[in-house]
Amino acid sequence: MTAAAPPPVIVLVRPQLGENIGKAARAMLNFGLTELRLVAPRDGWPNPDAGPAASGADAVLAEALVFDTLADAVADCTTIYATTVRKRGVTKPVLTPEAAAREVHASAGRSAYVFGPERSGLETDDVTLAHKIVTVPINPEFASLNLAQAVILLAYEWSKGVALASPPEVPLDPPAEHGVLEEFIQHLERDLDKSGYFFPPERREMTLRTLRNALTKTGWSYNDIRMMHGIVTALGRPKEKS
Repeated sequence: MTAAAPPPVIVLVRPQLGENIGKAARAMLNFGLTELRLVAPRDGWPNPDAGPAASGADAVLAEALVFDTLADAVADCTTIYATTVRKRGVTKPVLTPEAAAREVHASAGRSAYVFGPERSGLETDDVTLAHKIVTVPINPEFASLNLAQAVILLAYEWSKGVALASPPEVPLDPPAEHGVLEEFIQHLERDLDKSGYFFPPERREMTLRTLRNALTKTGWSYNDIRMMHGIVTALGRPKEKS
């Protein structure tokens, strides 16, 4: 049986704001990635602004490694993906995040997704070190992604190849038997009759049919019907004189 490929590492090259590093860590952990590497962060490391922005992804920040150069950061990786637009003068295969994720899962070695500084992105020298370019198909009229958005897009595509747990489901109340709903419809009909709602009288049957169609498509639970009985009863009470 072939062993699963190791998860990719996320490499942030010269990140500028601690807050953005924290948001990137949060995006990673959302989709099961935990190995973060930082290359020459502008404000040093650790950064007090990263923790609050990580919103609980503290383990990713605590284990983050810091390197002086990109070459050092990816020295143990066999395939390096530079996330950027195609650079002039750089001839590299260009992949979508989905295609890159398929390659990462099929690889026997460690892969790295490399992201550039928030303001300028990866420099040409950074890209030449990579094996391939990953570019996100995006609206050419507004091709602006922040760092965390870029990380989450690649992390999500990678996560589709692993078994992550779905968010816990909240069970819905089972629908009540039709007889219980029928009692409520009759209650509503009686009160509507008292209030003179069915006017003109010759349209009464058609209006009731429309009302019944609306009420029988909702899948009311016992609690729903109990609440509606209370509402109709309350509306039918005479108003207190002030």
